[in-house]
Amino acid sequence: MTGAELRKSFIEFFADRGHSIVPSASVVPWDDPTLLFTNAGMNQFKDVFLGKSTREYVRAVDFQKCIRAGGKHNDLEDVGRSPIHQTFFEMLGNWSFGDYYKEEAITWAWELLTERLKLPAERLWVTVFREDDEAELLWQRHTGVPADRILRFDEKDNFWEMGETGPCGPNSEIHYDLGPERIGRNEDPGHVGGANGDQALEDPARLVEIWNLVFIQYDRGADGALTPLPSRHVDTGMGFERMLTILQGVDSNYETDVFRPLMDHIGELSQHAYAEGNTDVAYRVVADHIRALAFAITDGALPSNEGRGYVLRRILRRAARFGRNLGLSDPFLYRLVPTLIEEMGAAYPELPATQDKVEQVVKSEEESFGRTLDHGIELFEDIVEQAGAEGRNEIRGEEAFKLYDTYGFPVDLTQLMAEEKDMTVDMAGFEAEMGQQRERSTKARVTAGMPSVTADLKVENPTRFLGYDTLAVEDADVVTAEGGSVVLTKTPFYAESGGQVGDTGWLETESGDRIAVLDTTRDGVAIIHHCDPESASDLKPGMTVTVRVDGARRQSIMRNHTATHLLHAVLRETLGAHVEQRGSVVAPDRLRFDFSHFSAVTPEELNAIERRVNELVWENIGVEPFETDLEDAKRQGAMALFTEKYEDRVRVVRIGEMSLELCGGTHLGATGEIGLFRLVRESGIAAGVRRVEALTGAGAYEAVKRDEGLVAGTAEALKSEPEDLVKRAGDLTARVRELERHIRELSTDSARNWIDDMIGGAVDADGVAVAAGRVDCPDIDTLRAMGDTLRERLSGAAVGVLFASFEERPVCIVVVTDGAISGRGLHAGKLARDVAAFIGGGGGGKAHMAQAGGKDASRIDEAVEQAPGVVEQHLRDA
Repeated sequence: MTGAELRKSFIEFFADRGHSIVPSASVVPWDDPTLLFTNAGMNQFKDVFLGKSTREYVRAVDFQKCIRAGGKHNDLEDVGRSPIHQTFFEMLGNWSFGDYYKEEAITWAWELLTERLKLPAERLWVTVFREDDEAELLWQRHTGVPADRILRFDEKDNFWEMGETGPCGPNSEIHYDLGPERIGRNEDPGHVGGANGDQALEDPARLVEIWNLVFIQYDRGADGALTPLPSRHVDTGMGFERMLTILQGVDSNYETDVFRPLMDHIGELSQHAYAEGNTDVAYRVVADHIRALAFAITDGALPSNEGRGYVLRRILRRAARFGRNLGLSDPFLYRLVPTLIEEMGAAYPELPATQDKVEQVVKSEEESFGRTLDHGIELFEDIVEQAGAEGRNEIRGEEAFKLYDTYGFPVDLTQLMAEEKDMTVDMAGFEAEMGQQRERSTKARVTAGMPSVTADLKVENPTRFLGYDTLAVEDADVVTAEGGSVVLTKTPFYAESGGQVGDTGWLETESGDRIAVLDTTRDGVAIIHHCDPESASDLKPGMTVTVRVDGARRQSIMRNHTATHLLHAVLRETLGAHVEQRGSVVAPDRLRFDFSHFSAVTPEELNAIERRVNELVWENIGVEPFETDLEDAKRQGAMALFTEKYEDRVRVVRIGEMSLELCGGTHLGATGEIGLFRLVRESGIAAGVRRVEALTGAGAYEAVKRDEGLVAGTAEALKSEPEDLVKRAGDLTARVRELERHIRELSTDSARNWIDDMIGGAVDADGVAVAAGRVDCPDIDTLRAMGDTLRERLSGAAVGVLFASFEERPVCIVVVTDGAISGRGLHAGKLARDVAAFIGGGGGGKAHMAQAGGKDASRIDEAVEQAPGVVEQHLRDA
């Protein structure tokens, strides 16, 4: 039975028994901050089990995409070494929400396994909770499983809980006996023992869990007491890949048909056979990890330095690192994406829809990490060599930290590479170094802004916000006023939220005093008006004030906010539906918008985006805010921020047919009020995240006038007409480059006499000629060129060492001939490091050429004299 046939058979079996077919939820649980990734089929029904919502159906069946690579359920380190562990896997499940219970769940599970999937009944074992007499009786009555193949376990193994409190209940697991012939052919697949289990089966390690039936019937309180739920539920999960392994009679999940195309493609790319030496682990890691990456990126996650993004980056780097074991040093993971989509695209149609995005993101990350890896590996090898010379098998914490801090080398990768060398990493020392770095950062960071003095404000009733309809309220009562933080019963001031900055304006007392409001924020249900503490010192609870928003500033903010919605829509229209908001700032003088995208936006694309937004401005489209239910808004297609939590009642902003977003901010009445839109900057802020900044209205007009002035001034300086500036600048640049090349050629030619002198004065260091000296040259490029020339002129086993000084900073170039590398074991990078010590510095590089810098140019002559001795020492150590 193929993977596609297993999915189809499972779904049809339960659909025939009244179950609604439910699509897989996103593998990125945007609406559940407690999870990094969807790690079980029950995640999308969590609110039902908690009694917070209901579904239109009471029976459901699905196949759910899952990732376990972080948090409580983390299988990452087992992947590759184990034949049954993966970061990405599929879970087949059937569900009952207050409908059927144990009898039907047990009967149908047995029927599916033995009649539909044809598993031999004599190979199936069952576990139940130690107190669940009912489940044991049902297994015997409806399936005929002998009593000696029903094993009882305690809470650790057979009692499921969502958390420390909440829905819970006993569960019953079904295990398959792989048979004595399977043991020893691969890693231990699992273990089921227990009070009667170890005696019941001669080798309990032969049993592998294939299906878990959870019976949710209790609510655990904070005191640990169990209270029966008003409705009882069934939650089941069958491991898709494990079941395929059994049905297809293979030794591991990675030999099933859902993995085989990937494994074959890896073989084509690497030209290494599976299980050749230690390649089986690398094959499994790569095949599993590209699945996890593709599904997570498809569902909106991106590699980054925090949260789930950091987990994805670890997964990708782990796969790339194991790819090196297969000889795959260039980016290759992205080339596996089409094969994965061909195999799984029919079951998960969202995959082919995002193929380009997945390939681009993965390739970009691979290229970035390739540069990191090359630098880090060289330093890592030096560290290993130094540790060996010192007789230790541990990488020190400060060494691991240097790899991390200087080369961006993840510490878990350092651990992995150390393990391959039979070494360990001093993680306590590493964490100590990290702590010191955080302390230094904290001391160096200067924070600016208004101090928060709202922590002690006691506000019971929410502030009424009236700012959608008016900019002034004449009868607002003071609720509390402490340290300049003023809370009113009602206000037109918008509190900073959703990227939109807070309003400013004035409070006016009945006696005529005017108090400036410098910012507005929210603290729980209260809207806080931040005023100067001295001017607001006379405000007391119960006083009535008039509240006025700075209307001109609010209008500028609304221009930028409405323009942000247009920009978001046009970015998706121009770059693709993968574009999603990752952050924004809406201020009176500018707007900033961060979004997911895998490459820099080209000048042509930026021009098209700016033009399209302005066309929408000129159309003067009406802006329509309205309130509706959250579910209704989603049905209408309203865009939401995955990272935001929304109430049941939401505010939606519609801009014609172009944009529909959930948004609580303030907006214009029509797009024409924006006036003019001008993009001013595009940049990358993280892997897969871009940023654009723009101006509107008067700000955009002023930017145009500034640009005109710059063009006119530059044209005058270059004695050119504005329309000829590009050609004039190109001609001048070409002329400068020609002159620079001519100067370098002259400098190099004049330096050849120095090189002749150095070769003639070379010192013998235990059979290796060492030509060392100080030269005068205009720049580092010329010094490198001289080093190349010196290496070409040296013969046999020889080393060249050139010193120069630029702005009183000494620089050293070391070159080593092939004869000295292969015949005598010398390495330019290591020599440069030790030679540079005499000028107060360090460096490194490749075996044939390396560069080093220092701090003390006055010691160059000393370093020249010591160079032969350094070579002799390296020859003794080789």
